[in-house]
Amino acid sequence: MTISCIGTGAMGGAIMRAVCKKFDPKQIKVTDKNAEMGKAFATENGCTFVETNKEALAAKYIFLAVKPQFLGDVFAEIRGDIGAESVVISMAAGVKLEKLQDFAPKARFVRMMPNVCAQIGEAMTAITAGNDISEQELSYVKEILAAAGKVEEVPEKLMDCVTAVSGSGPAFVFMFIEALADAAVRCGMPRSQAYTYAAQTVYGSAGMVLQSGKHPAALKDMVCSPAGTTIEGVAALEKNNFRNAVIEAVTAACDRSIALGK
Repeated sequence: MTISCIGTGAMGGAIMRAVCKKFDPKQIKVTDKNAEMGKAFATENGCTFVETNKEALAAKYIFLAVKPQFLGDVFAEIRGDIGAESVVISMAAGVKLEKLQDFAPKARFVRMMPNVCAQIGEAMTAITAGNDISEQELSYVKEILAAAGKVEEVPEKLMDCVTAVSGSGPAFVFMFIEALADAAVRCGMPRSQAYTYAAQTVYGSAGMVLQSGKHPAALKDMVCSPAGTTIEGVAALEKNNFRNAVIEAVTAACDRSIALGK
């Protein structure tokens, strides 16, 4: 498989870094409007840097790691040169397949929404594909993205929700870890130790949800002893609208994703 990526920023770089570890980096091309950053990425990961976006089109699977507001400029440059045999995989939040097709009518598209956890091979990535993408091609896209973590195909109507939950979600989790660590410091724990305790607690708790198959509420109940410390903390969270704050954050992110696609 030949793979290319237009853009080596936070998300594109995270995905391609993982892909370069699983596949032959000599078959992978990258480019970036910041040439120095792109060249440094290529040197670090053993892939090939190309100077222009058009050169990146010489691949079967072309990743577009471009923000929604810059898609128009990129497509103005490349839309006439995208081969019908290529599969273009867009990471642009909110931009639907129909709009991508308007940008480049002859191209064939897959939408994806990864998250920053690709940097450690633990991404949650959703994909949805146009009707002209074959099952084999979609299988290859999943195989490529599996280098960065878990991959699932979803109907396009769920992509804005995915963007809000797993795309934006890590930022919310990082804020929770920071708050948990701040609380530990307030209670007397050294700062460096507090971050380790907070992060490992979140990591282990997430693992229990995924591995046990139990409802999160059931797992919460396991920790809440009668008249114990944990139920006091849970009551304080409820008093301060913790769950509602999380719901509002995800809803706001989802609404923004919808707006970006218009």
